[in-house]
Amino acid sequence: MQKYDVVIIGSGLGGLICGYILSKEGYNVCILEKNRQLGGCLQTFVRNDCIFDTGMHYVGSLGKGQILHRFFKYFDLIDKIKIKKLNEDAFDIISIAGTEYKFAQGYDNYVNTLLQSFPDEKEALIKYSNKLKEISNSLNIYNLREIKTHNVIDNEYVATGAFDFMKSITKNERLQNVFSGLNSLYAGKKYQTPLYCHAIINNSLIESSWRLVDGGAQIPDFLSESIIANGGTILKNCEVKKLIPGADNKSLKFAELSNSELIEGKNFISDIHPVKTLELLDTGLTRKSYRSRINSLENTIPFFSIYIVFKENTFEYLNYNIYHYNENNVWGTDTYLDSASYLKNKWPDGYMCYTPANSKSDKYADCMIAMTYIKYDELKKWENTTVEKRGDDYKEFKEYKAQQFISKLEKKFPGLRGKIKAYYTSTPLTYRDYTGTVEGAPYGILKDYSNALASYISQKTKVPNLVLTGQNIGLHGILGVTIGSLITCSEFLGLNYLIRKVNDAS
Repeated sequence: MQKYDVVIIGSGLGGLICGYILSKEGYNVCILEKNRQLGGCLQTFVRNDCIFDTGMHYVGSLGKGQILHRFFKYFDLIDKIKIKKLNEDAFDIISIAGTEYKFAQGYDNYVNTLLQSFPDEKEALIKYSNKLKEISNSLNIYNLREIKTHNVIDNEYVATGAFDFMKSITKNERLQNVFSGLNSLYAGKKYQTPLYCHAIINNSLIESSWRLVDGGAQIPDFLSESIIANGGTILKNCEVKKLIPGADNKSLKFAELSNSELIEGKNFISDIHPVKTLELLDTGLTRKSYRSRINSLENTIPFFSIYIVFKENTFEYLNYNIYHYNENNVWGTDTYLDSASYLKNKWPDGYMCYTPANSKSDKYADCMIAMTYIKYDELKKWENTTVEKRGDDYKEFKEYKAQQFISKLEKKFPGLRGKIKAYYTSTPLTYRDYTGTVEGAPYGILKDYSNALASYISQKTKVPNLVLTGQNIGLHGILGVTIGSLITCSEFLGLNYLIRKVNDAS
């Protein structure tokens, strides 16, 4: 039996980045992935010769010298991946109750563009922009500066609500809604989402916004190639059923697979949901209070997604994303969780949609991806089923929802139905089974500024040789997971050492 320096459970972005960093530094790593495809939320699938992303839609800060560009250069990705910059003057269009607002790249452009819709709100626009930059600049690790304190982010930004801040700088409710227009990128909740979470994601996209041409699976593909070239091992279709301690009954020694095979490791990194990680551990290895806290944390609301294949050369490519809200409320999570407001004839009351960039044509889109919130309770009756084994009533449910969704999309894109060649759908159950998330929550555990300590999960655990990574540990999104993974690997290498390594590469 081979013994590894580090065994990584899960090949999501966090697991792959940890595998890349540690294998590059000489550690003998083994990544265990339960599915046949790597990447977690970066997985793609192909239908009718169209590539569909399951979770990665677009990324920010990939311009030369910007933070994600610097990380990707260190990961040896920047010259390999195919990217396309979104429209400078409108990378996102926020559509609220029939009126459209454009988000432009670059802060001066961003402010000046929104001034056209809000000519009396210059002061608020500048305050908002300055706050996003201030928060992002305050993070040493976000800027790859040497760390001299244990605080990754200032407590002021952790304990302040995004919505509360917006109310403090303008009384204009329309502008408050526009500022919050990208809520579905992190399933924002009006009275829970912290300001830092909103700020870092929005700042990154305002700096620069990009799509990956032909899908986000390029990232796990190239990272896995590098890991293997560094001497690492990646095992697919290997589901971990249990983490077994050694003779001391404190540290872990084996990962037991579903086929009873044992993988031995000196250290372990879990890239799966913390709740799922605890299920793998003997209860005696962690405190009861820790388990109770992790198991009680609220997850973000899940999505129903539709994947549309267009008839050839019928739908022009859109080099921007659309966030559409039927009414003057962009905090859809609050509406959806209110049973009285969740009316079937109003569903969906908002959505995000885009046409993925493909290498076949710059003029025409070959497909569209659209997603909207859905209550997990609607899927409860099929909760204990697996992919392709959910029954005809599940198929009927998905078809009913798809037709409702397409009808809403057609109001935005008249004649859409006539351009559709085929369409496919996914529910939270689909997402749950392919990515291992609890109840199919795409952004994992919900951050809550009113109870920041409770919703904070450290990379370290009470098990001496087990650390955590992934989007539940820190921030959501590619940038958030990248930063979190650096912190995870710092448990082996030191954070300032890694910061120097990334800086040297860029």
